[in-house]
Amino acid sequence: MKWEEIMLRKITGSIGVGLRAASLLTVASVCAGSAADAEETFKLGLVNFLSGPAADAFGVPSMNGGELMIDALNSGDVPEPYAGMIGFGDMPIEIVQVDETGGAQIQIQRFRDLVQREEVDAIVGYDGSGDCLAVAPIADELKTVVVFSGCGTPRIFEENSYEYVFRAGSHSTMDNVALAHYIARKLPDAKTVAGFNQNYSWGQDSWRDFSLALKELRPDIETIGELFPETGAGQYGAQINVLMRLKPDVVHSSLWGGDLEAFLLQAGPRKLFDRTNVVFTMAEHVLPRLGDKVPEGLMTGGRGAVGALHPDTPLANWFYTAYEEKYDIPAVQGPFRFVQTILGLKTAVEAAMQENGGKKPTSEEIAAALKFSTFDTPSGPVEMAIGDGHQAIQGNAIGISKWNAEENRVELVDVEYFSAKCINPPNGVMSEEWIKEGFPGAECDN
Repeated sequence: MKWEEIMLRKITGSIGVGLRAASLLTVASVCAGSAADAEETFKLGLVNFLSGPAADAFGVPSMNGGELMIDALNSGDVPEPYAGMIGFGDMPIEIVQVDETGGAQIQIQRFRDLVQREEVDAIVGYDGSGDCLAVAPIADELKTVVVFSGCGTPRIFEENSYEYVFRAGSHSTMDNVALAHYIARKLPDAKTVAGFNQNYSWGQDSWRDFSLALKELRPDIETIGELFPETGAGQYGAQINVLMRLKPDVVHSSLWGGDLEAFLLQAGPRKLFDRTNVVFTMAEHVLPRLGDKVPEGLMTGGRGAVGALHPDTPLANWFYTAYEEKYDIPAVQGPFRFVQTILGLKTAVEAAMQENGGKKPTSEEIAAALKFSTFDTPSGPVEMAIGDGHQAIQGNAIGISKWNAEENRVELVDVEYFSAKCINPPNGVMSEEWIKEGFPGAECDN
C-alpha cells in the first residue's frame, strides 16, 4: 500500500470514525486437530504514527510491514517456522488501524474505543514512549493484551508490573550498551563526548545508558556537554552551533523520525560530521529515504538486526525481499520490529490453543502463554526473558554508513553483532544499576 492510500485511511479523531480493514473473504480450511471455528476471526488493533513528523520515516513503514505480514499469514505464505496454520491458529486476522499521533490522552481514549467499541481481541504497536506509559495501565484495567513494538524506555517494566502488557523488542539499554561497546573499540583515541537527545523519556534514558556504559568501558572519556531539544523542534541551528564550539570527539544522539532527518540535513552542510564523530542509536531507518544526502561514516544501529542488517534466514530473506518488492523501498527497523509484535502474539495465541483444546483463547490465556516465550522473527530469535517475562531481549548490530554508487543506496559496513545476553540486563535487574556495576552476568563473545 502506497503512502497516499495510507493517508486516505488514517484516523485523525475517535476510532468511531476511524478506518477498518476488512477481513479476508476467502479463508483456508481449519487444520486437523484445531477446534477453532473456521468462521471465527481474530480482531487485532494496529497502532502507529500515520500522520505527523514520525509518519513518513517510521509509522507508515511499520504499518506497511504489519499489513504485509498479516496478509501473508492469512494466505498461508509465510515461510518456516510459520508455515502451517492460517492467521492465528487458523483464525483469519481482521485488523483495525489507529493513528498514534495526538498525545497520551488521545491514545488513552482511542485504546478504550478499540477495546470497548471495536471489541478487538488484542492490540499491537505504539512507538512513542509517552504513549506506552499512558496506555499500559489502561490495558490492565480493561484486561486486554497489548504488545508494544517500540517505546524504548526501560521504565515501562522496571518501574511497574503489568499482567496484560508486553514489549516484543528490546528496550533502549540494548541500543546504547551496544553502541558504547562499538565506540570504545572503534574510536580508541576519543577523549571527549557530548549528548544530543530529545527531552523526554526515550532521549533521557538513552543518554543516561550510553554515558554510563561508555564510562564503564572507557573511563578516560570526559563528558563536556548535554543538549536536550524538545521533541518535534525541527530547527537545530543553535544546538549545532554549540556542538561545533564544544568540539567533542564523539556526539551521541537517539533522534529518530522527522527530527533525525531534519538534524542530518541541517548539520551536513555545516560540516559538523567532518569535525566530530556523531553516533546514533537508530539512524538506520532514515538511510534509504535520505540516500546520498546521508553523510559518510555515520556510526549507527537500528534497534536490532534489522533491515539490511538482518540475519541470513529463510524468514528474514523472505520478509526483506517481499517488503521491497511491494513498497519500492527497503524495509528498515520499523517494519522489522512491528512484525515482531505480530509473530510474538501469533506464537502465544497458538500455544494457548494447544492448552485449551483448540478454542479461541481468552486474554488471560494469551498473556500466560506470552510470558517467557521465545519466537522467531525476521530479526532473529526474540526471547521474553526479562520484566518477569513481559519484556523481550534480542541481539543488536552497529555499522558505519557508506554510499554504494553501484547499488544507488546507503549501506552499512564494518558491522559488529552483539548477542542479546551481552547487551541486556538479567531478569529482575534494573538497567541503570546493571550498567553502573559493570554489566554483571553479561555473556559477550569479545
